Amino acid sequence: MLKKGSKLYSILTGTCPKCQNESMYVDQNLLHISKCIKMKEHCSHCGLKYQLEPSFFYGAMYVSYGLNVAIGIITFIISFLISENIKTAFIAIIAAILLLFPIVMRLSRSIYINIFVAYEPK
Repeated sequence: MLKKGSKLYSILTGTCPKCQNESMYVDQNLLHISKCIKMKEHCSHCGLKYQLEPSFFYGAMYVSYGLNVAIGIITFIISFLISENIKTAFIAIIAAILLLFPIVMRLSRSIYINIFVAYEPK
């Protein structure tokens, strides 16, 4: 399921969707918030230009929106079952979305580019 050549491998590891040999991101550490979504210009292994067209990753905002809605719903259900208080549930949603921001941003970009670029083993 999670082996090289699958879209899921490329999405979860943040590797080049075409060759899956190197990371698309400059800094691997998600805790460096200012460098969290800085991407390389192109893959040094296969030469794929990550910015396929000007403003390409604006479309990733829609993917990010979907991921944040899913996080919000899951957080609401869990926190409401635990505390049965709406205020606590909404505070938990805000905290979860803020804490998971770097992960969601990278995942949304990885998902978006994998929609358009297919894996080529050679």
